[in-house]
Amino acid sequence: MKVAILTSQERVEKFTDWSLVPKDTELIYIGQTYTDDEVIQKAKEADAILVDAVNAVSGHVIRHLPNLKLVQSEGVAYNLIDIEAAKERGIYVCNNASANACSVAEHTIMLMLACTRRLIEGDALVRRGKQMQAKGSFILDGIPELEHCHVGLLGFGAIGKQTAKRLKGFGCRVSYYSRHQASADIEQEYQVSYLPLQELYRSCDILSIHVPVTAETKNMVDQHVFECMKSTAVLINTARGEIVNQQDLYHAIVSEKIAGAGMDTLFPEPVPFDHPLLQLPEYLQYKVTFSPHIGGTTYGVFQHMYRTIWSNISAVAHGQKPNHIVS
Repeated sequence: MKVAILTSQERVEKFTDWSLVPKDTELIYIGQTYTDDEVIQKAKEADAILVDAVNAVSGHVIRHLPNLKLVQSEGVAYNLIDIEAAKERGIYVCNNASANACSVAEHTIMLMLACTRRLIEGDALVRRGKQMQAKGSFILDGIPELEHCHVGLLGFGAIGKQTAKRLKGFGCRVSYYSRHQASADIEQEYQVSYLPLQELYRSCDILSIHVPVTAETKNMVDQHVFECMKSTAVLINTARGEIVNQQDLYHAIVSEKIAGAGMDTLFPEPVPFDHPLLQLPEYLQYKVTFSPHIGGTTYGVFQHMYRTIWSNISAVAHGQKPNHIVS
């Protein structure tokens, strides 16, 4: 079994339980930066591809690897894998569905608190010897508690549900929008209520994104959404950067259409230095709290994902059906 590795060699070596790797497996390390021709040349005999969830596997590559049987996403996302080309050749495409749901939900709550409590700004002011000035101004501006916030979940899949589960402990009102309304039992279990999309935008104090990247969701959160939101509202994105129109978010912050944002992911990645949200005027820089796309990257998540990865590769090597097939 030959496996082309289109992700970090260090991650593979750190998180792999080698007892799960089929004997005589050959790993072909290509890395996270590559061209189609380079992959085809180096991995021409590959039976499987393991790819970082933010990297692409093109139809050109898929059609030119004659032994290919599996394209395995290292993470949950698979939108950069050419699904149609894989279908044409009968190649499995698999992901790590729901593996990071608890981790991302926890990170989502952290960003909610960091934004509403102005954590990064407060930290900077204390370090500059302005602790009392910060405390006084924060009190007068008003410090909200999650208990008194209406949180809206845009999407109610595995991560949305785990976020709602954690929000129950704060006692806040939680609503959601999804293409299909959940059953009454599910809504009762997670203590959430369904709202139509526009009403969710208008009524929530925190809007948290939990939808996948599709043709329909790219730039879904744009100028029109920001115009609907409360001027005191905060946007949280622990999903994917492509879902938010980055320039529109910049203008929403500058024009004070919304109060701020907590962003675990931007578009594009790697994030260029001239990205609009990194170029906010100095007096507005603390309106956005960033983290480096680590919501779903805890140690436990990677251990779990690599067990699934090698289980799937082993299954295909033995002519069996893998788990978490997306195509």
